[in-house]
Amino acid sequence: MSEELGLQGEAFNAQTEPTASAYLALDRRLPDRPDRDVALLWTERHGWALTIETNAGEDLVVAGYLTAESLPPPQVVAEFAQSLLSGERSPRPEPPPHFDGEADLTRRLASYPTPDAEPAFPRHG
Repeated sequence: MSEELGLQGEAFNAQTEPTASAYLALDRRLPDRPDRDVALLWTERHGWALTIETNAGEDLVVAGYLTAESLPPPQVVAEFAQSLLSGERSPRPEPPPHFDGEADLTRRLASYPTPDAEPAFPRHG
């Protein structure tokens, strides 16, 4: 997804406990919040949201949620983020229904595209 968003750095975090979530810092800011950093946040309960950073120790502010499914293709997430970063209002400012009962979450996460990883050990030829 970093490629779809044109990101240069690797400011991300992922965790699996107590619930699965991922955080991806973005290089751009919202037009109406030029003083605040933004990030994409994914949770297994609500899927993807574009969030606004706040002061240290405060919760993120959600600018909007992406709906439809909890694990859409990266291009769909990138288009969602780009539309909000371009000044469009989110069609869903409130969280979508809880994505409950996704027993196949592990299988679906395993098939989600991941960046090419460097080999653990350099190859000598």
